[in-house]
Amino acid sequence: MIGCGLITWLSRILPFVLVKHFRLPDWLVNFLSFVPITIMTALFVENLLVPHPGHLPGIDWQNTLASLPAILTAVLTKSLLAIVIVGVAAMAVIRLMGWG
Repeated sequence: MIGCGLITWLSRILPFVLVKHFRLPDWLVNFLSFVPITIMTALFVENLLVPHPGHLPGIDWQNTLASLPAILTAVLTKSLLAIVIVGVAAMAVIRLMGWG
């Protein structure tokens, strides 16, 4: 148990220690700069779709409707706090109204 915890801890800490002492090539830094937006896009799209095993996925209409004002807020403000607040408020209104 302790060994598993140590390996998990090392695998999370070791990259930060190595990057602190070594300079990464510019192409790698440029490549890694796309990782956060890629992960966020994957999480976003995953929540817009409802899996149906053996069939094409369906659309989660509540999440889709709530994402529209959040996307507009993202384009206009570029503020993560504003995006989250608008998205949560939009979902609250959608659920209150029984839409989706």
